[in-house]
Amino acid sequence: MTDDTWRPDLLGSGFDSQTLDLGADPDGEPDVVATVVRGPVPTGPSGPAVLYVHGFTDYFFQRHVAAHLAARGSRLYALDLRKCGRSRRPGQTPHLVTDLEFYDDELERALAIVRADQEAAGADARVVVMGHSTGGLILPLWLDRRRRRGRDPRADGIVGQVLNSPWLDLQGPAVLRSAPVTAAVRALGRLAPTAAIPAGVSTAYGDTVHRDFHGEWDYDLDWKPRSGFSVRAGWLAAVRRGHAAIHRGIDAGVPTLVLRSDRSSAPLRYTEIATRSDVVLDVRQIARWSAGLAAEVTAIAVPGALHDVFLSRRDVRDRALAELDRWLDCAVGAAAGRQDAPVDEGEARR
Repeated sequence: MTDDTWRPDLLGSGFDSQTLDLGADPDGEPDVVATVVRGPVPTGPSGPAVLYVHGFTDYFFQRHVAAHLAARGSRLYALDLRKCGRSRRPGQTPHLVTDLEFYDDELERALAIVRADQEAAGADARVVVMGHSTGGLILPLWLDRRRRRGRDPRADGIVGQVLNSPWLDLQGPAVLRSAPVTAAVRALGRLAPTAAIPAGVSTAYGDTVHRDFHGEWDYDLDWKPRSGFSVRAGWLAAVRRGHAAIHRGIDAGVPTLVLRSDRSSAPLRYTEIATRSDVVLDVRQIARWSAGLAAEVTAIAVPGALHDVFLSRRDVRDRALAELDRWLDCAVGAAAGRQDAPVDEGEARR
């Protein structure tokens, strides 16, 4: 059952949210919920809605992205996934799922809410999905599953996807991606899904983005800790199965934009290089695997971008938002029959 009442959201004026009751947790923890956040009413000509999905150790707080989209006519709806941000409940392990397909429930229900809400407002009911980091892994896999099951995303109004530094492979030394290590992770994920995977602790990203340290953004450090949540074996095993599917090749079925930084770095603490690079993922891996996400992929490296390109310093995020606008005008305009839209020559296209 879902409480379909929109209530004021913690982000303040212009934002509201509603809770989706998802029932029993397949992973045996307390009952799960998800949360749909609705951004400001658009002020420009009506365009497709955007459904946003966050990454690991994350939740939706990017007011400026919602405001930017509203100014160009698109209303943003964001989904805090089960056990994340607004949706985490007592007794739950943050972000823990043992199968990424479990997210299909809240994704389908959120999509239905977005389309119904847009139609009720007399607005454009087409939808562009947008995912950051792990969200950028979850979304294309979901769309590919829908397509393979005979549910063409376009038939349900999904006309494109935007992936902001999607997590398409396991970063770090090659040995971590070896068959023996992968097999060990999967075995541990089955036997002890909540077991913490040993990993180095870095505060570089949190230090770079949060305003209490060296950044400009305000968000809840309980929901997005400075050094991140512990990685659990069951969750990592699910992610690695997702990576394997991406590497075999999928087809999300809609035009896809991939935005990323032009370089990675791996400091453990704040440094100057952390302010102009991706300190979370390996951008070479993103570049390598992006072309296999859909039949039409535009991949753009944004110089000096952070892991979340839209949290980069002002001039860099303005460039990233401009690239987003150009792609929406081209790819989504074409989907609406606007054949006069200019061709966007991205860094890579398949």
